[in-house]
Amino acid sequence: MNIGIDMMGGDFAPLEAVKGIKLLLEGKVERDKGQGKDNNDNNDNNYNHYNNYNLTLFGDQPQIESLLKEHGIDTTNIKIVGTSQVIDMHEHPTKALKEKQDSSIAVGFGYLTKGMVDAFISAGNTGAMMVGSLFSIKAIEGIHRPTIGAYMPRENGKLGWLIDAGINSDCKPENLVQFAMLGSIFAEQILGIENPLVGLINIGEEEGKGNLLSQAAYPLLKEYQNIQFIGNIEGRDVFLDKADVMVCDGFTGNIILKLAESIHGLVQRRNIHDEFFDMFEFEQYGGVPVLGVNKPVIIGHGISHAKAFKNMISMAEKMVERDVVGIIKSKL
Repeated sequence: MNIGIDMMGGDFAPLEAVKGIKLLLEGKVERDKGQGKDNNDNNDNNYNHYNNYNLTLFGDQPQIESLLKEHGIDTTNIKIVGTSQVIDMHEHPTKALKEKQDSSIAVGFGYLTKGMVDAFISAGNTGAMMVGSLFSIKAIEGIHRPTIGAYMPRENGKLGWLIDAGINSDCKPENLVQFAMLGSIFAEQILGIENPLVGLINIGEEEGKGNLLSQAAYPLLKEYQNIQFIGNIEGRDVFLDKADVMVCDGFTGNIILKLAESIHGLVQRRNIHDEFFDMFEFEQYGGVPVLGVNKPVIIGHGISHAKAFKNMISMAEKMVERDVVGIIKSKL
């Protein structure tokens, strides 16, 4: 397995990405020792036995090399691909990718397209990552619109999955059906939810409620046999154990996501300590995958620190190991 990492993406790049790699590899060594595979070697920085596990880092090579050395990271299974440009957060995605061909994001997608890495992660410009996904590795045949979701903590301590979370603001009914299918596969394969329940976010529980989009999507979701559709759910149900996958257009989803983020900020400012509210802290999840494209792509938050980078890489590993892209293709 070979995971590609944009080392220049995010507000704290590349330092926090390097720290995240160290956390990841140290964790792998500890797990390996626990399984009795490393009994003759007490060097925590010895990663040589991961013969089938590699990382490819894209970015400023001298800076990355210096940080890897500074943090004592063995580079045996790490390859650095030097790039001379960075796509900043404020740049127009399409224009930046076109004009900055030697940026860490553009070169990373080039490697992903050619099969030189199995997955690609970045905490950089979200728009550029979406454009790169659509025009480099492209959507899976039959997928109308790739999408991203968001983790929704639930009162019972488990996670729900909100989809779409902001990429597709204007949708057609058939888009919501595909979002439901994509979200169900993610919930089953990555969140470990067997036969996830799917709910359509609406302003009432009764069939026939809502705007034209919701009214048209309901019967399509009801008839679609590849999901467990339970009907409409309301805003008050988002944090409850009612639906595992909550489907909506990206306009609605992003409002819900930002509201959830504000709750976490609010409880922190008020110094409230509660296990449920602790689940709103995004770094423990790392990032979210772009669902519906031909290769695993993981997008992280721009303010990601080491923990988030570690978990982004772990998410990419799961996507590859469990062949989520292959399962999506089979469902279509």
